Amino acid sequence: MCLVDSGNDKDAGKRIARIIEENGWTLKAIYTTHSHADHIGGCRYLQERFGCKVYSHGIQRGFAEAPLLMPGFLYGGDPPKELRGKFLVAQSFEVTPLKCEDLPEGWEMTVLSGHTSDMVGYKTRDGVLFLGDALLGHDVLEKHPVSYVAEIGTYLDTLETVKTLKADLYIPSHSVMLTEIEDLAEYNISVVHSVGDKLAELCKEPLIFEELLKKVFEVYEIPMNMVQHELIGSTVRSYLTWLSGTGRVHSEFRDNMLYWTV
Repeated sequence: MCLVDSGNDKDAGKRIARIIEENGWTLKAIYTTHSHADHIGGCRYLQERFGCKVYSHGIQRGFAEAPLLMPGFLYGGDPPKELRGKFLVAQSFEVTPLKCEDLPEGWEMTVLSGHTSDMVGYKTRDGVLFLGDALLGHDVLEKHPVSYVAEIGTYLDTLETVKTLKADLYIPSHSVMLTEIEDLAEYNISVVHSVGDKLAELCKEPLIFEELLKKVFEVYEIPMNMVQHELIGSTVRSYLTWLSGTGRVHSEFRDNMLYWTV
C-alpha cells in the first residue's frame, strides 16, 4: 500500500502504523503533497519502521531534507528557538524526488502551487483526489480567513484550476470529504479577495509593515505569538506583493522607513 502525507508528528505516524499492521498491509511508499510539518511530521517514524520510500515534488524536496528551511524562510534569517518546534520543523528523512513514473498505476499528479511552491495533488485510479492545502473548509476560513499562503496570485490561479478538476471524491487536508468542489473553491477565492480588500483599505493610511500587521491581528482577532507573527506576517507580505503587482498599493520610503500605502 501507499500513503498520501503522514500527519503532523511521530505520534501521528504511530497511529498510522497501527492501522497498517492491524490490517496486515505493507507500506511501500509515502507521497507527500508538500513539506509543511503537519503533512510530513510522521514520515521519519514510518520510514524507519517500514523502510518505505518518501516522494517529494520540486522545491518541496529541499524543505523536507532540511526542515529548518521553513522557519528560516518565514523569519528571513536564523530562526529563534520559538520557531524551532514541531509545528514548523519536522524530523528529516530520506527523500526521493518524485517523477511521474514513480506514481502507482492509474494515479495522476497535479501541481497546485500557491499555498506553497510546487505543492501537488494526487488522483487515485478509483477517482479519489487528494488536494493537500489547495483550499480550506468553510469552518476553517470562517475562523481563520488570513491563512498561510506563499504566493497569492498563483494561489488564485490554482483555485480556478481546482474548480475544473474532476473526481468522485475530493479530500482537502483541512476539511471534510466532498463529492463537489466548485462551491468551496469559489468560497476560498472570495475570502482571498476579501482579505486583499481589507489590506488595501488599511493602507489608505500610510503604514510601516509592523503597524499594518498589528492592525491585521486586531481586525481578525488573531492571538499573537512568535509562530503566528511569522506565519501571518509572511502571508501579509505575500498579499502586499500581489496588491502592489496589481497597482492597488505601493511602497515608499520616508525617513529610512518603508511605508505601504494606496
